[in-house]
Amino acid sequence: MPSTSELVAIAAEHDTSDPLARWRDEFVVADPELIYLDGNSLGMPPRRTLERIDRLIRDEWAGGLIHSWKHWLDMPQRVGDQLAPLIGAQPGEVAVHDSTTVNLYQLIRAALRLRPERSVIAIDPGDFPTDRYVADSIAAADGLTVRAGFEHLDDVAVAVRSMIDYRSAEITDISAETARANEAGALTVWDLSHAAGVHPVGLNAAGAQLAVGCTYKFLNGGPGAPAFTYVAADLIAQLDEPFHGWFAHADQFAMTAGFDPHNDIGRVLVGTPGILGLVSAQCGIEVTAEAGIAAIRAKSIELGRFALECCDALGLATSTPRVDERRGGHVCINHPDARSLVPRLSVEHNLIADFREPDVIRLGCSPLTTRFSDVAHAAGAVAESSA
Repeated sequence: MPSTSELVAIAAEHDTSDPLARWRDEFVVADPELIYLDGNSLGMPPRRTLERIDRLIRDEWAGGLIHSWKHWLDMPQRVGDQLAPLIGAQPGEVAVHDSTTVNLYQLIRAALRLRPERSVIAIDPGDFPTDRYVADSIAAADGLTVRAGFEHLDDVAVAVRSMIDYRSAEITDISAETARANEAGALTVWDLSHAAGVHPVGLNAAGAQLAVGCTYKFLNGGPGAPAFTYVAADLIAQLDEPFHGWFAHADQFAMTAGFDPHNDIGRVLVGTPGILGLVSAQCGIEVTAEAGIAAIRAKSIELGRFALECCDALGLATSTPRVDERRGGHVCINHPDARSLVPRLSVEHNLIADFREPDVIRLGCSPLTTRFSDVAHAAGAVAESSA
């Protein structure tokens, strides 16, 4: 089995031949010695983001003042159109707005209204907390039932599912599972937070109807950058989302008494969008689009494969899938001392990873910024710290 030094040497060869290596220069890397493997929680800032935000504040806000709203008003839809091809959607099916939690609440509520004869929300009890909390809160308010798992769907109104597991990185086949839900008469709301920007997703090809996700992980949109909502084109006109905010009104400035929603994806908007966050998200989306989602996915597969090889060589346990098609953009190392190891790695090895209950050290392999040498050093550091 290769040693850590041998793995580092192998990684250097991979980095030399990496076709995406140059994209790291598109990002602000404040500490070149830092091993940053938490891009699956918060991506690095693109250089253009700093420049664009500065221009926005100086020229558009300070210079244009209220007049700048002439080109800000439809930004959620325009940025959504830029994001759409990265997740396999069409223009007009995606809006970038609000937070993942807000958007998830909207779509679950809207989906329930489309299935009024049913009273069950299905969700994985191990799914990301906000998804479970939102499902539980809606069920409690409306007297509905939350069911653990997706084995029985015949009486389910809405299935809430993550495409990529936030701990193990296991990928769910959204095409097969959407079809299975549809056959049972259920709607599925997909959470793409750990998929967008690192996986092509293929919403249209999968027949997916509803989805949400964030932009601050693999899409590098910045802390708290707005999330996105996807609604399949043929479902938009039927969607009655719960908030009925003024940005969703068809004639926004008519200030009429009744609510008349847009007949396009604009109907999912709520209140005044945060333009600073939208511009930041737009920059991250642009970088991803320019690098190419297919190339990003290809490197993600190679990074994950190499990380697993490092784990095997150094005797580290992992529950991340080994089949490329079933593995997302991060690799988990299972260790009984994971909670205490993660902060030690930061202090002793200048390595940022993250911890997830109960025993997971996540190595987030963000293809535009992560080097193979980062992965090799990280695996070596975990092995050394746990020896």
